[in-house]
Amino acid sequence: MAVSAVNAATGTTNAASTTKTAATDDKSASDAAASASLDYNSFLKLLIAQMQNQDPTDPMDATEQIAQLATFSQVEQTIQTNAKLETLITGDALSTASNYIGQTITSADGKTTGIIESVRVYADTMVATTTSGKEIPITVGVTVGKPSTSGSSADTSA
Repeated sequence: MAVSAVNAATGTTNAASTTKTAATDDKSASDAAASASLDYNSFLKLLIAQMQNQDPTDPMDATEQIAQLATFSQVEQTIQTNAKLETLITGDALSTASNYIGQTITSADGKTTGIIESVRVYADTMVATTTSGKEIPITVGVTVGKPSTSGSSADTSA
């Protein structure tokens, strides 16, 4: 396969567009894939371009083609696994957040306390909003527990 075909698929340019052996081209394609951290569609485009532009007098060996298809399958499975893992993590965070509603929260510094009215979930943290509108990030050191039996649901701030 010509280097120019790999460059066309990856969007790079190279003055040397000579034909190389299949082994060298596979290494170049792998290096390009690793450095560009290809996604699913880019990997497919690169594989198709490689197959379309291979040297007809020296076609890709069947074992090399099978190895590339196996790599393609692994990339696809990894992408699907990551998507499902993100869904599980989001679901767990939402479940945890819903369990906080109605609980008493005390900030890490102990200055703000209140009853949790709502919780916003972000990618890296959760923020509880108390009944009086105060926001407390749910981080290390925050105390969440059952409401006190004193009957007071008002927030206090020092």
